[in-house]
Amino acid sequence: QVQLVESGGGLVEAGGSLRLSCAASGGTFSFPAAGWYRQRPGKQRELVISITSTGLIIYGDSARGRFTITKDDAGVYLQMNSLLPEDTAVYYCNVPRGRSAYWGQGTQVTVSE
Repeated sequence: QVQLVESGGGLVEAGGSLRLSCAASGGTFSFPAAGWYRQRPGKQRELVISITSTGLIIYGDSARGRFTITKDDAGVYLQMNSLLPEDTAVYYCNVPRGRSAYWGQGTQVTVSE
């Protein structure tokens, strides 16, 4: 059973940046595709950004121009710039697995005014 572990969340002022990381148990992040989702207070979980097996980047409504995703053998990363208070959420790492997916436990990002 694969476990995904996110890190890098925290409290940041509006306009600031954060970089989230997601690593897999076993040490090697050998998945061809991965993504980041988030769940804002009182909202459903939503796609932030993902990368397909061919390197195509898929953006959620909020990410384009501010967020980037990268992936290497050690993990998948979410660089978030120009953060807004409405980016406050729990951010989850996701790896597709057939018709299901692996999920991390989430990391809290809080953006203050």
